[in-house]
Amino acid sequence: MRRSTSPLTTYSLKVLAAAFILSGEAFADDCVAPAIPEVPEGATATLEEMIAGQKDVKTFQADAQAFRQCLEDQLSSLKAAAADGDDDAAAAFKTATDAYNGSVAAEEQVAGDFNTQIRAYKEANPS
Repeated sequence: MRRSTSPLTTYSLKVLAAAFILSGEAFADDCVAPAIPEVPEGATATLEEMIAGQKDVKTFQADAQAFRQCLEDQLSSLKAAAADGDDDAAAAFKTATDAYNGSVAAEEQVAGDFNTQIRAYKEANPS
């Protein structure tokens, strides 16, 4: 199966991965960033590949939402500790915020890429 990966998706993955890796122990044990799925190449994919791709995207979206909820649970305590002058908490808060924002961007990009490939599939398979 051919898969597409747009440059922005690759960029989003790098941002998300970098933010997560740089997070250190602050939330690494609790919040696990989901892997960004590959999107099927709509112009050449079979219906079964498109359906499997859709399932992968939906799973990714649910996992990304769970990841962000996990981060939200930790952001408030990190923000409070940072406000009390804890420099480590301030750094962890920034990293967690970057990971949260990277997750949102990655989810939007995956959805956009998949919608583009659905249109390509429909164009290649009119009926």
